[in-house]
Amino acid sequence: MADATTADVQHAIDALIRAFGEHDTAAYFEAFSPDATFVFYTHPVPLPSREAYRALWTEWESDGFRVLACRSSEQCVTFPAPDVAVLTHRVGTTVRDSTGTVELDERETILFRRRDDSGWIAVHEHLSPQSGPAM
Repeated sequence: MADATTADVQHAIDALIRAFGEHDTAAYFEAFSPDATFVFYTHPVPLPSREAYRALWTEWESDGFRVLACRSSEQCVTFPAPDVAVLTHRVGTTVRDSTGTVELDERETILFRRRDDSGWIAVHEHLSPQSGPAM
């Protein structure tokens, strides 16, 4: 894949992770396509759209949820098709919820799709618990 394409995807990845880590809800959800899908091990069913995820996020916030920090490591970006990029990485997240501050160690896969001339957008996220030593 051309270096410019790799840099463009990395820019989209960095922006999404930064928005999440700063609890910048508007920028975070803008990083996802309206038809994006989400699979979280912490939620009993897949979420079929960005709006469904945003509704769940709002519910979490009403219970005191807030992202305090996010660290991404072990990033691997592949391009299985010309307009598709896949990020796999390890995510260390610090959140506050109704129980206090919680440190999470997870694995995540995010699929990105190239938009015409406006860069890359996330279209699927799958989050799993990390097994093994903490970050």
